[in-house]
Amino acid sequence: MTAAPLHSLRFQLGARTPFSVRRRLRRVPLALDEALVGGEVSLPPLDNDDHGYFISSVPLAGMNRITLRHENLKPFIYQDYSRRYVDLTLGFDAYMQGFSSKSRSTLRRKLRKFTELSGGSLDIRLYRSPDELAEFHRLARAISRKTYQERLLDAGLPEGSEFEVEVARLANEDQLRAWILFVHDEPVSYLYAPAQGDTLVYAYLGYDPAFASHSPGAVLQIEALRAVMEEGAFRQFDFTEGDGQHKRQFATGSIDCVDLLLLRPSLSNRLTVAALSAFYGTIALAKSIIPRKQVTAWLRG
Repeated sequence: MTAAPLHSLRFQLGARTPFSVRRRLRRVPLALDEALVGGEVSLPPLDNDDHGYFISSVPLAGMNRITLRHENLKPFIYQDYSRRYVDLTLGFDAYMQGFSSKSRSTLRRKLRKFTELSGGSLDIRLYRSPDELAEFHRLARAISRKTYQERLLDAGLPEGSEFEVEVARLANEDQLRAWILFVHDEPVSYLYAPAQGDTLVYAYLGYDPAFASHSPGAVLQIEALRAVMEEGAFRQFDFTEGDGQHKRQFATGSIDCVDLLLLRPSLSNRLTVAALSAFYGTIALAKSIIPRKQVTAWLRG
């Protein structure tokens, strides 16, 4: 067996990453269906050079079962969050009724204003065939270069032959949906959602910051959900790991999850866990003392 790839454990302050530690970790991501049924997971064996495991989306209720089965490894909660998802079987009308009247009004206003900006009709194009997705990738990459996700977090839509091969494979298997929102033929927002069985996965969303005041990401998200509910081929839309206002706004359900590190009890790993604990403990303390707006402004840089 070859050693696991190096994984950067970031000491992150909002969009800032002052430093990071690299460990050889076996990544074990849990799919939404696995998380929903309690997070039963079978871990692959470790190579001699591996430092441990990085298990993402472990349901909080099932974490103790995993750590107890691996008492020889040192556990650390790298982050905790609600993993959010949309039940696509509701139908769009019932889905919209799940919003508060105020939220429905806000969404409709955003849709109306963007329609006016677009000259009277929304221009949202679906891409799913191999040829269509090659065009999607070209146009979406142009948007991604402008986004803060790419500029600050290195989390824009990927480029390169490896990603293009994966896109083509998914397209040939009809396991991918992607959309671009246009204004007068100018691409301003993209959403890329590969499938895992009957679950669509929220992989990449980005928009041109010049249009931020018009909420293009929200407009594209709600219309994409309308489209997949009408198509009827998928059961869930998975917002994956992490949390945020966008996910909270559109989700219909959630699971309390953690990203769990299980590390071999070496001196370097113990020091890593101690440093992470001290770092994030200090941040939590600062947030409890310093006014929230001041902390948020500083973290955003």
